[in-house]
Amino acid sequence: MCTSPPKWESPTNERTPPGRAPVKPLPLTHRAKKSLGQNFLHDRNVARKIVGELKVGPGDRVLEIGPGPGALTSLLLEAAPARLAVLEMDDNWSRELKRQWPELFVIQADALRFDWRRLRRQAGGPAPEDGPDGEGRGWKLIGNLPYNVASPIMWDAAATCPGLERAVFMIQKEVAQRLAAEPGTKAYGALGVWVQSFVHVRLAFTVPPTVFTPRPKVDSAVVVFTPRPEGENSFPARALDTLLKKCFQNRRKQIQGILRGCWSGDVAAVLERYGLGPASRPETLAPRAFQELANVLADVFEP
Repeated sequence: MCTSPPKWESPTNERTPPGRAPVKPLPLTHRAKKSLGQNFLHDRNVARKIVGELKVGPGDRVLEIGPGPGALTSLLLEAAPARLAVLEMDDNWSRELKRQWPELFVIQADALRFDWRRLRRQAGGPAPEDGPDGEGRGWKLIGNLPYNVASPIMWDAAATCPGLERAVFMIQKEVAQRLAAEPGTKAYGALGVWVQSFVHVRLAFTVPPTVFTPRPKVDSAVVVFTPRPEGENSFPARALDTLLKKCFQNRRKQIQGILRGCWSGDVAAVLERYGLGPASRPETLAPRAFQELANVLADVFEP
């Protein structure tokens, strides 16, 4: 039986910022591709709430990941940042976005393979407030991320996006809880430690399956990243990456045994220096403890 695509759910009292014409998303003319993990947001209330968390200003540079038919994009256009770019892998939606909004800078690429360090060059020239080299402002990131690739995208973007000012992502609720987890909790793991080493993470709100087409089987949640001060990032990232993967593959083992398996130095002395007991397990160590250990082990993990 054929069914018409769902209409965008828009509140009757929706307000557009003064002086800006309302911008509507594209119609859902293309089916969601399961291979790309697509679930399209069709509730305007939720979309506006997500964009509101990004706090877009007139001088901002914004990059949206996976816009699809533009539920968030349309509201970002209304917010009128200095620069708006989108990263879209689906060739159907990439063409539609370019056709509908010529002013939009569309990058057709896989976010999993995108080099976040090249963001400025990929997304065009400088904003009005920037110097001639376009280095004056950083970027704000936003996206309704596919469940199956959200973790590696956030892992890379949090660590390598130049001048990250803020990020707002809608992801699977379980992953959101892992991102914001505290040491000693069941959800605490490598993903949370890594991301929290670069940004502060806030779980903003939960989103039900009913606002998506097609409907996922689980709840989603929106997380907000705000960068940590540069002085808190004084650790070798590559060594931390390797350390976390080694530790959380053996999360129930004692940290002393894990380190002795990959380092010939005085493990007991290092643990004592940082106030860690030899029986400590990875799931009980705070992000700062992992960063300190990464500094010690940099020569081992970053030859």
